[in-house]
Amino acid sequence: MRLLFLTPQLPYPPRQGTALRNWGLIAHLAGRHEIWLLSFDEHPAAELPEMLRLACRGVVRVPLPARTTTDRLRTLITSGLPDMAWRLWSPAFARALNEQLRLHRFDILQVEGIELARYALVAGRLPLGTRWVYDAHNAEYLLQKRTCLTDARVPWRWHGALYSLAQWMRLRQFERRVLRAADAVACVSAEDAAVLRQLATTARLQVVPNGIDVAEYAAFATAEGRENAGAPTLVFTGKMDFRPNVDAALWFWRRIWPIVKQAYPAARWLIVGQKPSSRLAALRADPNVIITGEVPDVRPYIAQADVYVAPLRAGGGTRFKLLEAMAMRRAIVTTALGCEGFEVTSGREVLIADRPQEFASAVIELLRSPARRAALGERAQRFVAANYDWRAIVPRMEQLYEQVSSR
Repeated sequence: MRLLFLTPQLPYPPRQGTALRNWGLIAHLAGRHEIWLLSFDEHPAAELPEMLRLACRGVVRVPLPARTTTDRLRTLITSGLPDMAWRLWSPAFARALNEQLRLHRFDILQVEGIELARYALVAGRLPLGTRWVYDAHNAEYLLQKRTCLTDARVPWRWHGALYSLAQWMRLRQFERRVLRAADAVACVSAEDAAVLRQLATTARLQVVPNGIDVAEYAAFATAEGRENAGAPTLVFTGKMDFRPNVDAALWFWRRIWPIVKQAYPAARWLIVGQKPSSRLAALRADPNVIITGEVPDVRPYIAQADVYVAPLRAGGGTRFKLLEAMAMRRAIVTTALGCEGFEVTSGREVLIADRPQEFASAVIELLRSPARRAALGERAQRFVAANYDWRAIVPRMEQLYEQVSSR
């Protein structure tokens, strides 16, 4: 088939969740299908990465649109659309999409995420034979609902809760429109599919989980080993301007980290991810907390973890961060929400704790027991290899293509 992907950023190099999913799908579909790519790019004049040239028949890049706080306030007041429908809105991108649809025949137009769904809505009737697949990376309205309820717990975050409340209501309507308009919808988990089904009962939904190249991560972990083996090390990874990740880091720092440090004063905590929020500035005062900012590869940092922590209290979908840590045989402590969508059992592949004292106790228990850490990590790696390797997942997307094309 000939597939046109719309992505919010170049999928290679894959340095965060969206790009990891985009690149995993593109790289593994490219062997059997013709891939075309229309993507935003912060540096559209830069040389195209060789891996993208090899995987894609054609690549069109559009400059990332500028969007100020004033722009966001204006559309919040004057538009009924959610902020995510405006965040990457660009007339140049819309023109480029129309041009690609005019010049080439595509079997599938694949829209990666809610931020780009508006382009398919405004494109109107697609050319004969072209089907639109919406790849829903999250149930976005649910993510905003959870963020709203999390922020509402503390008075100094009530402004954030009010913003999320407005976005929650608008996203419900917008997502419903997208789900009804798309020819088919790929969901990252059965939980997300059930939530989206409530919005649009007639939508054609299929679960296509997030995946990972397990062998690459497992081999890397074996080859790299750990640095600073004498200092107990905790690691958390993620895009650090993403509100659920910021909330997780702050909650861990305020409620859990002091308990861990009391048991292990020399312990280090690495927070690894691009664009650290200014809300994390207070954490830098602790010399044992290291906020890296953007890194070219998260694997060397995950490899240092005695314990990988995912103290998430908001968000949705399934987390690539857990797939990466499991593939690298790391012992993981997470919340129930953090491992939502994965059929794991606490004590078998991960440890699950939702209260601060319980979370801290689980971390301390693992730091005290190398054998327990090794056993937990080994079972986690077997779990992800059996269920979340791209070689097993991509055929599900191809099945979706065949079903929608036959209709």
